[in-house]
Amino acid sequence: MKFGPVPVAEALGGVVAHAVRSGGLVLKKGAVVREAEIAALRAAGIDTVTVAMVETGDVGEDEAAARIAAAVAGEGVRVDAAFTGRANLFAEVAGVLVVEREGIDAVNRIDEAITLATLPAFAAVEPGEMIATVKIIPYAASGDAVKRAAGPRPLIRVAPFVLRRVAVISTLLPGLADKVVDKTLRVTAERLKPTGASIVSERRVPHEAEALRKAVEAARTEGADLVLVFGASAIADRRDVIPAALEAAGGRIAHFGMPVDPGNLLLVGDLDGAPVIGAPGCARSPKENGFDWVLMRLLAGLPVSKADITGMGVGGLLMEIVSRPQPRESEVAMPARPKVAGLVLAAGRSTRMGGPNKLLATLDGKPLVRHAAEAAVGAGLQLVTVVTGHQGERVRAALGGLDVAFAGNPDFAEGLSTSLRAGLAALPDDVDAVVILLGDMPRVDAALVARLAAAFDPAAGRHVVVPVADGRRGNPVLWGRRFFAELARVTGDQGGRAVLAAYPEAVFEVPAEDDAVHLDLDTPEALAAAGGTPAA
Repeated sequence: MKFGPVPVAEALGGVVAHAVRSGGLVLKKGAVVREAEIAALRAAGIDTVTVAMVETGDVGEDEAAARIAAAVAGEGVRVDAAFTGRANLFAEVAGVLVVEREGIDAVNRIDEAITLATLPAFAAVEPGEMIATVKIIPYAASGDAVKRAAGPRPLIRVAPFVLRRVAVISTLLPGLADKVVDKTLRVTAERLKPTGASIVSERRVPHEAEALRKAVEAARTEGADLVLVFGASAIADRRDVIPAALEAAGGRIAHFGMPVDPGNLLLVGDLDGAPVIGAPGCARSPKENGFDWVLMRLLAGLPVSKADITGMGVGGLLMEIVSRPQPRESEVAMPARPKVAGLVLAAGRSTRMGGPNKLLATLDGKPLVRHAAEAAVGAGLQLVTVVTGHQGERVRAALGGLDVAFAGNPDFAEGLSTSLRAGLAALPDDVDAVVILLGDMPRVDAALVARLAAAFDPAAGRHVVVPVADGRRGNPVLWGRRFFAELARVTGDQGGRAVLAAYPEAVFEVPAEDDAVHLDLDTPEALAAAGGTPAA
């Protein structure tokens, strides 16, 4: 293919490489120059135009992309019609993407005009999901290069999910709450849903090799295609309870441990041809971890060997694990008494109150915001900061005499998240956690705030502490420093609810004695029902 500026008279049949705009003439990039375009260029006083000229033996970009895409597509893959030199490939079925890395690398090294990109190998994909694309960089490629790129056998396929019957076994130890096991089952069911698999049996047995052996054998006898074992205690050695039970049942251990974090303490084996996974603790979380990488392959009927697992190290650091201390945080790094601060959000405009500032409404002889601030101060927190905005001077006056600091939020009209961000920014660097109180919840008392602070224990995985009443979570919520950055990224008129939902393994619940954790007085009706008086 020839490329470059040519006299307009010689541009016939060329493809415009750069858009031409002159007076009323607009000739877009990619347009084919015909007699009409030549006449228009001359009329505009243009003498030369930069074009790409296809030579004998070249293949146009769309045809080249289509040929290569059709050649590399294997089972479970659909190719869309090529356009602008690109042909996209899509999954036809739910399954796991299987690619031949060496073959794809070879295609990309044939000619710089030809590129082939895919999703990561072994990605779980859904029907209709784009999994690869062929893009021809210039407007044509040499016929020889296209022939070589389209010559290999199929390089991309989707292995459909084929295992459907999953048995889940949970081992139990004193201190493992039923709700943890129940939550694990819900998370697992959601994880399986896109694959078409479901939990067909569920057992809970003591954390003992013999009891687990019987459960594994029973699950297999009942026809489970795959057995998941969630241990009450993580597997620490090949001779631990879960691997010992599998071998006692006549099963085989393929590999223990994996270079994926989170997911290190995973065990893979089989019993009578059915895969058995000893799940790591992170598998109780819905967030992606090494467990997903192995589970999805096995559900698609793909083998997972020792070599497969030990080859997962590059790219295997997925995220920091919030449910235990980070490697760089030794247990002695946290002081004997963590420094817990209080943050009272009191900057809002009270739009639902219909005019008066709800925080200045009176209840039991004092403003609502003073109730919240006194709860924080009375809990013995190391410091208390109040975020002000709307009618900030009046809010400050309502808190006269209290040992609190203030942080102004000039962006209060943009929503709760701005007050959260302003308050976090005002905290000293040595604060380990913060209890975030809402200024319109006057029945929250100091005793509850103190209990939240006392329950904070990062070494035990208690990074976030929430009160619960009648089975529902409420406010205030304590947040460990590890989440400050994520909270500061929240936008709009919302708090940390989305962050809370994303890290269930980091949350510890504290029972509340009454419904104060749900009672916010943000409407005239709610205020009146509580016996309060609107602000003047």
